[in-house]
Amino acid sequence: MGEDSVGLQEWLDALSDQLDNGYRIDEESMHILLDLARDAAHEITRPAAPLTAFLVGVSVGRGESLGAAAAKATELAQSMGEPGDD
Repeated sequence: MGEDSVGLQEWLDALSDQLDNGYRIDEESMHILLDLARDAAHEITRPAAPLTAFLVGVSVGRGESLGAAAAKATELAQSMGEPGDD
C-alpha cells in the first residue's frame, strides 16, 4: 500500500483502541472492505457504501467471516445493480 495508507492504518488502529473492540484490520481485510464499499457505491448508490460496510460488520460481529459476508453483499449488489432491474 502507498504512502497514504500509513495514515489510514494508524487511524484504524487508533479507532480500534478507542472503541476497545480488540479487532485489527489487516491489509487483506482492508482490501475486502474497500472493494465492498466500491461495489456498493457503484452498483447501488454512494450512500450504500458505509451502510453496507456496517451491515457486513454486524454479520462479522455475529460470527460470520468477513470474506463470506462481503461476498454475499457484493453478489447482491451486483445482481440488483444490473441494467434492467429498475
